[in-house]
Amino acid sequence: MDNVTPLGGDVYEIDTRMAGYSGITAGYLILGDRPCLVETGTSTSAPIVRDALTSLGVGPDDLATVVVTHIHLDHAGGVGDIAGFYPSAEIVVHEKGARHLADPSRLMASAKMVWGDKLDTLFGALAPTDAARIRALGDAGSVDLGGGRTLSSHYSPGHAKHHVGLLDSATGDLYVGDAAGVYLPQTGDLRPATPPPDFDLRTALDSIALFGALGPQRLLFSHYGPVPDVTATLERSAEELRVWVDLTRQAHAEGMDLDHAVAMVREKTRERYSALTSQDPEVAEHFELLSGAPSNVAGIMHWLDRTRPTSE
Repeated sequence: MDNVTPLGGDVYEIDTRMAGYSGITAGYLILGDRPCLVETGTSTSAPIVRDALTSLGVGPDDLATVVVTHIHLDHAGGVGDIAGFYPSAEIVVHEKGARHLADPSRLMASAKMVWGDKLDTLFGALAPTDAARIRALGDAGSVDLGGGRTLSSHYSPGHAKHHVGLLDSATGDLYVGDAAGVYLPQTGDLRPATPPPDFDLRTALDSIALFGALGPQRLLFSHYGPVPDVTATLERSAEELRVWVDLTRQAHAEGMDLDHAVAMVREKTRERYSALTSQDPEVAEHFELLSGAPSNVAGIMHWLDRTRPTSE
């Protein structure tokens, strides 16, 4: 299938074709003795992900585990549907997200407030998963991939309080979710992901430092794809966070409302990203979908309102 890319080590990248776009959200299949899907994509992507797994020889009773880095709908919106397609699969998530997969009503109501009429087009509806099938991880844990291979979980909030990074013992791949930001492979751009309500700068920087300390061989971004230059990429992740926070803090101190703050931050960061100066408008559109300036600035403003820190 044209949306499946082998990455070596029995790992396959699956383009979930979020909202009909290519290159927005990736799921990953680890095809070991106990096949494991990392990230489901959205609810509307679930049939696409199922077809990709079928093309790789994974039938309805073959998938052992589904793991999500966090419960935002672009990563976990398809959990309920995928659980229905694969009745033997255990669903693994951090304990702070588990109840929302069992009963998505509050999560969906919150998403409706943020996205409005775009919700159905972008994400669809997260279907509930039988609580008996959900395994809630503490701040550390592991998933058995078979043959002595494990996927270890590392609590990494900052982007979201229910976020984990996942390290494959066989390949050294680290599934970073959104905690290291979003990566655009077409241009090599990296941008932070700091949405409300959970963003916290110190916690986010600590999560990036933790990722570096784990010594991964490669970073697998949910948005989007594999990045082998681990050290430089994580350094850039931290730098981007600081730039966006410094600029938003400046706007906040000047009493700007959200719209004016977004306009100022967008203008002052524009030259940092090739995607936004690209001649191809679709590349810029992808970038805004992946990590929209309004969402990022709103998350940082929310954090500033909560903490009013003097310095970092």
